[in-house]
Amino acid sequence: MKILVTGAKGFVGKNLCSQLNNIKDGKARWYKGVQIDEVFEYDLGNTREELVHFCTEADFVFNLAGVNRPQNQDEFMQGNFGFASILLDTLKAHKNTCPVMLSSSAQASLTGRFGNSEYGRSKKAGETLFLQYGEEVGAKIFIYRFPNLFGKWCRPNYNSAVATFCNNIANDFPIQVNDRSVEMELLYIDDLVDEMIAALVGKEHRCEFEGLNVLPQKDGHYCYCPVTHKTTLGEIVDIINECAKSVNPETGKVQIAMAVPQGSLEYKLMTTYLSYLPKEKVIVDLKMNVDQRGSFTELIHTLNNGQVSINISKPGITKGEHWHHSKWETFIVVAGHGLIQLRKEGTDEVWNYEVCGEKIKAVHMLPGYTHNIINLSETEDLVTVMYCNEVFNPNRADTYFDPVEKK
Repeated sequence: MKILVTGAKGFVGKNLCSQLNNIKDGKARWYKGVQIDEVFEYDLGNTREELVHFCTEADFVFNLAGVNRPQNQDEFMQGNFGFASILLDTLKAHKNTCPVMLSSSAQASLTGRFGNSEYGRSKKAGETLFLQYGEEVGAKIFIYRFPNLFGKWCRPNYNSAVATFCNNIANDFPIQVNDRSVEMELLYIDDLVDEMIAALVGKEHRCEFEGLNVLPQKDGHYCYCPVTHKTTLGEIVDIINECAKSVNPETGKVQIAMAVPQGSLEYKLMTTYLSYLPKEKVIVDLKMNVDQRGSFTELIHTLNNGQVSINISKPGITKGEHWHHSKWETFIVVAGHGLIQLRKEGTDEVWNYEVCGEKIKAVHMLPGYTHNIINLSETEDLVTVMYCNEVFNPNRADTYFDPVEKK
């Protein structure tokens, strides 16, 4: 299958082309039944001759080209309706009746606050043109009315509030929120791309619209992405600010991992926020607690699932020699050669586990068992990843000294 994407350098086009090429190159193999041989990327820098060639060869067309921030209102119709006419006329001239997708907008509903939208009128005109074209030549038409899109590679300070907030907060620029209660429906770019790729194999979601409301309908004239997030402007800003605190904590504080369940709005806003980080914020200083035995560094705290740390022990050093009532830990030696010992409180039997970086194993520190970790090397540091089920609380440490081996 050969795919033509117009508006290929725009936000949606860049993300779609990237994934289409990943499929073509065998890098994204989870899209069942999708075979892509070539991706034609068309944008303002291409020639009319290239458009003719692409329209002659294409087996599917994604028309993402359009204007949303023109110098004057007339350019809306010229950019959104005018190019659509050229595209369809070119396909028709070369008798190519392949399926065609049109990126429209919720503003095409021309209802509510969009009632007098020139942009909406131009998008509605494009929808009518595509539907008429489909009837005339028998081509399958896919019309998607996008709500507010967000995700990586979206241009800030343009037409996306999320992109602007992420960019400005990441770069310590001010943001302006006039009304936190404003309701928004968000569509994440990866969800949209997956829906458009599904359309290639006839698995699109079809609907009709009643104003801004989606009415799923198997044979509907329109298409929609079933995964969106309804929220408010204030909630978006609050989540992005939490993302910023999590990724770049205040000096001397440990990074706190947000709760970001996969598929949640928090997950998608975190991913988007990270894509706007400037170079200097990509690296984060960690507080190393250093003494003559080595060092102990807390990497990350979680809200509900404990913490992860890195322990470095100098040659011959023993650390630990304590136990916990309720706390449990997991030690994973990733470099060096060591011995981990456990003994149940009130007993004499010692369990010995020899570990090394060449054969990585996880050893559990059990509640009620005193434990230690010994660097057996005379020359190399012992490096251990340590997980604990709770964040250390100095006011209730639940840690009690007791050597594993009684003297």
